[in-house]
Amino acid sequence: MKPYPLIGLEVHLQLNTKTKVFCRCENRYGGVPNTRVCPICMGMPGTLLKLNDEVVNYAIKIGLALNCELTTKTKFDRKNYMYADLPKGYQTSQNDKPLCHDGFVEISTNDGKRKKIRIERIHMEEDTAKLIHMDNSAHTYVDYNRNAAPLLEIVSRPDISNGDEAEKYLTGIKEIAEYIEVSNCNMEEGSLRCDANISVQIPLENGETVSTPIAEIKNINSFKNVKKAIDYEVNRLLEEYNKTKEVKGDRNKTTRGWDDVNEVTVFQRAKGEESDYRCLPEYDLAILDIPKERIEEVRKTLPELPEEKRVRFVKQYDITEYDASILVHSKKIAQYFEDVALSAKNYKKAANLILTDVFAILKDRNISIEEFDIKPSLIGELVELIDSGTINSSAAKKIFMKMVETKQSPAVILKEENLTQIDESELIEIIDKVLKENPKSIEDYKKGTDNALKYLMGQVMKMSKGRANPVRATEIITKRIE
Repeated sequence: MKPYPLIGLEVHLQLNTKTKVFCRCENRYGGVPNTRVCPICMGMPGTLLKLNDEVVNYAIKIGLALNCELTTKTKFDRKNYMYADLPKGYQTSQNDKPLCHDGFVEISTNDGKRKKIRIERIHMEEDTAKLIHMDNSAHTYVDYNRNAAPLLEIVSRPDISNGDEAEKYLTGIKEIAEYIEVSNCNMEEGSLRCDANISVQIPLENGETVSTPIAEIKNINSFKNVKKAIDYEVNRLLEEYNKTKEVKGDRNKTTRGWDDVNEVTVFQRAKGEESDYRCLPEYDLAILDIPKERIEEVRKTLPELPEEKRVRFVKQYDITEYDASILVHSKKIAQYFEDVALSAKNYKKAANLILTDVFAILKDRNISIEEFDIKPSLIGELVELIDSGTINSSAAKKIFMKMVETKQSPAVILKEENLTQIDESELIEIIDKVLKENPKSIEDYKKGTDNALKYLMGQVMKMSKGRANPVRATEIITKRIE
């Protein structure tokens, strides 16, 4: 039996409520440092916390979306540690009674199987301030604007086996959070952050299994880096074990950072234990008693979630599972496809046009689908022209690029550019002329030269000014010369 990793992720999801979790300060990214603060979120003596009710609703919402059980009677605690980004000297969080527990996210593994990654708990807490390390300065600065922003910590069980599964798990959480609109999930802004806890189980010849020390990798800044950091650390732990034969022990846990320039993890400090935080109940906040009726009211606000939409797209639109998964990755793109499908009967061609031509424009211009200014109905009209045989694929690309440039409808561009596909009789006439003028290419084809047919096709497309049906033209040419 080979060594196998046990990997668990701690995902920190910042909520997009209008105000912070325990005060009325604006909850927004960026801005002039230390301007969106008040005595409450700065932890001044004598101030009292007031829980933002919308934070609780958002937490219930994500808990339901992630298949969790909900605790109807929950509380907050003080998690004690001294650090510059924590003005109170403790973090108001949830310790032994998290709001959500025992959920899961389902992913597809590389061998095509479905796998559930269990979620141990989701708890509410306040975010910390942001430390700023200036270039060419010996000082570290603190911006408290982010302090006490509402945060959910989503803790998985160690069900993840490799970096690829971790990336898919994170993608699943991100998709769901965006669909239910509780967070913008922007890793660059810190709205979605991830820590990975990793150990490797080593089977011994006597049948026993030992574990490498647990390593926690903090604040990895992209999905790709999560995958790279985990795969790197698994190999590092294995190499370290083979050298030292060191097995798990509380004193051996470490916290490491990810160096994305050199693509290595680096030691930061020894890992503390839960007891080191000396968690105490937060007596400034009452025990939170959540009626089941409130949970059901929140449940009614849940939209169709990504996995449900993925299954429906395959069934309703008869597209591949792969295409459906790409389309539903973004709620806005999924909606754009459905709007196109209202005016296009060939859903497969509609999906293909979006996944190729539209996506190419989005990538080239670095814009979102919301910023793409071609109406879905016009894309549907273009699909209908292709499906009806009015235009070929080459003409379709020309029309699409002209639509992007001018915002005109496909019908107008088709008329102006004279791109209507030629009829069969005209196509045969052109083919006969091309074959008459290129006898050597016919001989080369008969001798097995593949490029000969491509050359002949090129001449047909040139003579027809790109208006020939390439599939039909190929059929006629091969029939004529064979």
